[in-house]
Formats: sequence, C-alpha cells, structure tokens
Amino acid sequence: MKHWDHSSDALPAVAVPSDRRRQRGQTAYHAGLAAEDSVERHYVDRGLRPLARRWRGPGGEIDLILLDGDAVVFVEVKKAASFDQAALRVRPRQAQRIGASALAYLDHMPRGSLTDMRIDVALVDQVGAVQVLENAFADFW
Repeated sequence: MKHWDHSSDALPAVAVPSDRRRQRGQTAYHAGLAAEDSVERHYVDRGLRPLARRWRGPGGEIDLILLDGDAVVFVEVKKAASFDQAALRVRPRQAQRIGASALAYLDHMPRGSLTDMRIDVALVDQVGAVQVLENAFADFW
C-alpha cells in the first residue's frame, strides 16, 4: 500500500481511549461531584456558608471554599472505598499547591492575608459517609 492509498481498513496509529476507559473516567468524575455535594451538605448543616466550588488558583483547584464565621475554610475532598484509602490519596505536594491557591484566594478577601483560614481534608467512603480532618495541613504552615 502506498502512503496515499487510503483503501486499507488499517486503523491510524493514534491512541484512542477505549469506551470502557472513557466510561470509567465519567463514572469517577460523577462520583467526585457526588462526594463534593455530600461534603458541602455536611458543612452547611454545621452552619458554614459556601463561597466557591472548584475554584482554580495558581497552585491548582480547591474543591470547596466555605465561610465559618470570619474564617475561610478550604476543603480538599477525597473519595475512596474507605476513609483510610481516601486519606492515603493526600500527598505533601498537593498540600503545598492547595496552600498556594488558598493564599491567592485570600487576596480577594477584605482583610487579605490577615483573614483567618484553615484547610480541611474531607474523606468520603464508598457509602457516602463523610469524615473531616479539620486543619489537616497545619504542619505545612
């Protein structure tokens, strides 16, 4: 076959995600949204007010941002089969990126970097139960 002959049934040498892989990605995406919904309800039920969702800063995306009195709470949501497995998905580098984005968000607050803040990690297990690790990144600051 010549390079200009397109009569062959040969497939192009381009990697195309399989339908199964694409479906897994969609399932994970929607499971993540559902986990964020559960976590947001958890915080709202405790009196916090949502400010933003999936806010993108210079360090990356912050899943949830809420107001707790005068303090801003940044939340990283992790979903897995168990709380332990979800907790293992939080990496030190991720803590640094979330912290950088959190500081950038505070630039938009009236008190700027003087605003009280904390970064929580919310763990969601396979049945949708929520466990919050409040001020989870305190050791990084």
